[in-house]
Amino acid sequence: MSALPELGRRVKEAARVMAQASGAAKDAALEAAADMLVHGAAEIVAANAEDVVRAEAAGTSRTVVDRLRLDAGRVEAMADGLRQVATLPDPVGEVVAGWVRPNGLRISRVRVPLGVVGIIYENRPNVTSDAAGLCLKSGNAAFLRGSSAAISSNRTIARSLREGVAKAGLPEDAVVLVEDTSRESAVEFMRLRGVIDCLVPRGGHSLIQAVLDNATVPYVIDGDGNCHVYVDESADLDMALAIVVNAKTQRPSVCNAAESLVVHEAVAERFLPLAADALQGVELLGDERTRAILPGITSADDDALATEFLDLRMSVAVAPSLDAAIDHVRRYGSGHSEAIVTSDLAAARRFVNEVDAAAVLVNASTRFVDGEQFGFGAEIGISTQKLHARGPMGVRELTTVKYVVEGDGQTRA
Repeated sequence: MSALPELGRRVKEAARVMAQASGAAKDAALEAAADMLVHGAAEIVAANAEDVVRAEAAGTSRTVVDRLRLDAGRVEAMADGLRQVATLPDPVGEVVAGWVRPNGLRISRVRVPLGVVGIIYENRPNVTSDAAGLCLKSGNAAFLRGSSAAISSNRTIARSLREGVAKAGLPEDAVVLVEDTSRESAVEFMRLRGVIDCLVPRGGHSLIQAVLDNATVPYVIDGDGNCHVYVDESADLDMALAIVVNAKTQRPSVCNAAESLVVHEAVAERFLPLAADALQGVELLGDERTRAILPGITSADDDALATEFLDLRMSVAVAPSLDAAIDHVRRYGSGHSEAIVTSDLAAARRFVNEVDAAAVLVNASTRFVDGEQFGFGAEIGISTQKLHARGPMGVRELTTVKYVVEGDGQTRA
């Protein structure tokens, strides 16, 4: 018999306690969990080394291994993330709006926790800590289901987090890790109606598709990141070059890395050779007009132009106009993060208004679309859908609202 129903029962009970926990108690739990991560750093790194050895032996790509790998610095960063979340305002109980009706009824919209937040994720053990921390701060319980590739790391991290939560006097089952990493367990997890109040998948296309095909619980999609940088005809080319290089190479294995470069034809002959030289080690795949300027690069078909590579590869296209650039982004983008580099205010406004994405940037790298960079402390994911959250999901996005109606004996006629 599957252990998931029992785990679900425990995490749901913990969620009821967490919903009533004070801000001080939740912050104490986050601080204690951070301390336990640092205290157990050597054990966590050793467990992670087992995962890395298995991944490398299986021929896992370098970028995926990079997402998997932990060292003392990354564990310290995870702990710092928990401490940052502890400093954030408590969203629970916040009055979003309030008004009084002519009959004297006082109505308010108040933030409340979602309940049990299920997170299903791949190959990134830091998600175990980040997701748990955000759930704790927002008064939720974290129900975690990572991948087999990171199971040793996740198990050790979750144990530290649970010890910290318990030391602060809150239920350790506010953080529960599913250790069965089989496909059958994943599907069962996605179907725990009555247990999981909101499911957040963090992973590649196959995981997202599995959620779309199998989930019977409410979910928020953390979708693909085919992010574009468009270099407009009025762009400062030195600025554009720095932004493109940073967006592509600063950490190519993450969803807010730029995967596609679009350049206005008026500056393409000047800019593209500079970009090709600066993007050393990056395989460029170009459309026909790009290859006329950079004849040695690989041809980019429609699939390549729409691909989230998560690697040192980048598609390149030349656009005859701002209209064509916007059309290109609409056609091939995934609704994650799109950037324009321009000194033309009207062009920037059009790009911002007409590009439909969770985040649109003007003269800045797509790598800034991140919960910590936005001041959220961390994120549980970057939603590319429109309900109920969009963009980086911090503590506020892990709450819902309830209406509180106060009266003095009013009855309806």
